[in-house]
Amino acid sequence: MSRTAHGGNVRLLRVGETIRHALADVFLREEFRDPDLRDVRITVSAVEVSRDLRYATVFVMPLLGEKAGPVIAALNRHAGFVRAQLGRAVTFKYLPELRFRIDESFAEGDHIEALLKSEKVRRDLAPD
Repeated sequence: MSRTAHGGNVRLLRVGETIRHALADVFLREEFRDPDLRDVRITVSAVEVSRDLRYATVFVMPLLGEKAGPVIAALNRHAGFVRAQLGRAVTFKYLPELRFRIDESFAEGDHIEALLKSEKVRRDLAPD
């Protein structure tokens, strides 16, 4: 499912944005005991909510992309705890189950930037 797969469903987008902001606050203030999450700053870039509002895929990236694999594994291990913290911040009738994934768009952006800075592209863009 792509990030625009909801076809512009405003309700789903609004719920996702509300969850994204609340999770950013949770990650900012919460002290995790897990060594894979301790002292790690996490960026929540997007949240996709399923049409039935039962699941939310949370796209995250640790600061500088360091230890992304272990951080995602730890977040998924502690998804219940994070969901409980989220429940204190938002008032939804039903709080979706959280699934954490690495946000690949950061790597894609870095790749595009590297391509734009490459000699071949610079040569093609240079005035004749």
